[in-house]
Amino acid sequence: MKRTAALIATLAFAVTAPMAANADQHGHGPKHMDHRGMAGKGAAAHDEVVDGVKTTFKVMDMKEHMKIMKMEMPKGMKETHHLMVEFKDAKSGTPLTTGEVKVKVIGPDKSEQVKDLMGMEGHFGADFDLSKKGKYGVLAKFKLKDGKVRSAKFWYTVK
Repeated sequence: MKRTAALIATLAFAVTAPMAANADQHGHGPKHMDHRGMAGKGAAAHDEVVDGVKTTFKVMDMKEHMKIMKMEMPKGMKETHHLMVEFKDAKSGTPLTTGEVKVKVIGPDKSEQVKDLMGMEGHFGADFDLSKKGKYGVLAKFKLKDGKVRSAKFWYTVK
């Protein structure tokens, strides 16, 4: 049941983000609905260049996201935040949208969550439980179309 609720929220995000982006491109709809700027209305939680690939991580509060979409949180959903990452060629800026991404989130209480991020309209994403205040360690491993395995890590603080 919990997995079903998480899947519904993820699918809702995946389905509505492209529509919002399309509406924005045609002058309709609020800018903050564009999926490319979803996390904190465009705020990057972390970005760095890893072996020729620019990585941009964003973290979005699910309640805020669902409110923007005028939807209610699915009952029983324990995940509180959507973590997304965008990859671009560091030189050309070309989006890199094919590959595999695995993320481990280590909570302030040392608990661990490991998930494969799903490809979604220009980014990879999954939902995580970041309900405790404090510092979270985020470790990502990714293999894009070129077959090279890369990694990135950063701290994210929930206040």
